[in-house]
Amino acid sequence: MTYIVNEKCIKCKLMDCVEVCPVDCFYEGENMLVIKPEECIDCGVCEPECPVNAIEPDTNEGADNWVEMNKKYSESWPNISKKRKDDVPNDEKQWRDVKGKMKYFSEKPGKGD
Repeated sequence: MTYIVNEKCIKCKLMDCVEVCPVDCFYEGENMLVIKPEECIDCGVCEPECPVNAIEPDTNEGADNWVEMNKKYSESWPNISKKRKDDVPNDEKQWRDVKGKMKYFSEKPGKGD
C-alpha cells in the first residue's frame, strides 16, 4: 500500500502534508502535489494533515488512476520537503469544494525546495 494525492489538491496545494512526511516523498507541480509511491513508507501521517482530504490510500476504490498519475509526475516534478506559506494559493478556500478539478490540472513543475 501507498498513499496518493487526488484531484482535491488541484488549486489548493496547502502543503501541510509536506511538513509531517518523514521521508520527503512529496513532489510539487504548479497547482498540486503528488506522492512518489516508491518512496512512501505507508505511515499515514500525511493523510489527516490535509484539510481538503486530498490524500488517500491507494487501496481506496477509484484510486488506481491516481497511483499512475502520482508516479508519473513524481518522476519529473521537483521534490518538496518544506511548506512555503507564501506559495499557498490566495484563493484556495474557493476551490476546496469544487468538483471536477482535473480540467484545471497543470503538468508544469512547481518550485520545489
